[in-house]
Amino acid sequence: MKTMGGSYHNLAALAAAQFSDARQATFRSPLGQGQQSGSTLSLDSNSGRNRLIIVSNVLPIRAKRLSDGWDFEWDEDALVAQAKEGIPDEFEVVYVGSLSVDVDIMEEEEVSMQLKKLYNCAPVFISSDVKQKYYKGFCKQQLWPLFHYVLPMAPSSAGRFNSEFWQAYVKANKAFMEKVVEECSSDTEYIWIHDYHLLVLPSLLRKRFNKIRCGLFLHSPFPSSEIFRTFPKREELLRSMLNADLIGFHTFDYARHFLSCTSRMLGLEHETLRGSISIEYYGRNVGIKIMPTGGAQQGCSWQ
Repeated sequence: MKTMGGSYHNLAALAAAQFSDARQATFRSPLGQGQQSGSTLSLDSNSGRNRLIIVSNVLPIRAKRLSDGWDFEWDEDALVAQAKEGIPDEFEVVYVGSLSVDVDIMEEEEVSMQLKKLYNCAPVFISSDVKQKYYKGFCKQQLWPLFHYVLPMAPSSAGRFNSEFWQAYVKANKAFMEKVVEECSSDTEYIWIHDYHLLVLPSLLRKRFNKIRCGLFLHSPFPSSEIFRTFPKREELLRSMLNADLIGFHTFDYARHFLSCTSRMLGLEHETLRGSISIEYYGRNVGIKIMPTGGAQQGCSWQ
C-alpha cells in the first residue's frame, strides 16, 4: 500500500476541517483588538481550490549576483523545499519568502518574474533597515533566546524587549501578508506558515481573509509559561497563533507549554477528543498537532 508523506497529512488535516466549524468567527489583529466578522468560517471543499502557499522567512533559493544579472539555484536541503514532498500532483505549490541577498529596488520586478517563472516563488522585498531590526533584532536577539530559555540578565542586555524591533517585526510580517494576498486567487486558499519569524502573520491573514485555511508550524521549541510570560507581547503572539486553523509543534512538551500559556494567560482551555487536541477560540476550533519533522515523513499520519 502506498504511504503518503507527512506534508500531505498536514494539508489533509486542514482540508478535513477537523478542528474548525461553521460558527461565526471573531478574529484579532496582532495588537489584540477583536473584530467581528459577518461571514462564517467554512472549510468545505471546492473543486477550484487546489493551491498551497508555503510561507517562510527565506525562500529555498540560492541567489548570486552576476555582472550581467542574477543566478538562481533551487536549494534542495531547505526544510521548506522538502515540505512539498507528499503533496498531491494536482496541487500547485507556491513559495512566498524573502531572499538571503539584497536586491536593488530597480531589479525587484525582474527578479520576481524570473523566480515566478523558474520556481513558482514569490519573493518578499524588505528594506535593509527593517530586515536588520526584524531578523537580527527581534527574531535573533529576542524571540530565539526566549524560545530557548535564555532570558536577559542585565538592563543593558541585547535580549531585553525593544519596541522598535517589535514594530519592525510587525511591519515585515505585513510585507509577507501583502505578498500572500497577491498570490491568493480566492479567500479560501491553503496557507502553510513556517516558524517563529512569522507569528503575527496568521492574524494579518485572518483579518484580510476570514475563510482562509491557515496552518502554522513552529520549527523551534516553545517555552514554558513561566518563561513566556516574561515577554511583554506574549498575549499578542498567542492570539495571533490562534488565528491559524492548525498549529504544529515538534514534541508534545512544546505543545503542552503552548496549551499552558493559552490557559494561564488567555483563560482558554483545550479539549481532547479521540486523540485530537483543540482550543476553541472565538467560534473556531484550533487544532494542535505533534509533528516530529517539518518536512515530509513517509508512513506517518498525525491524525
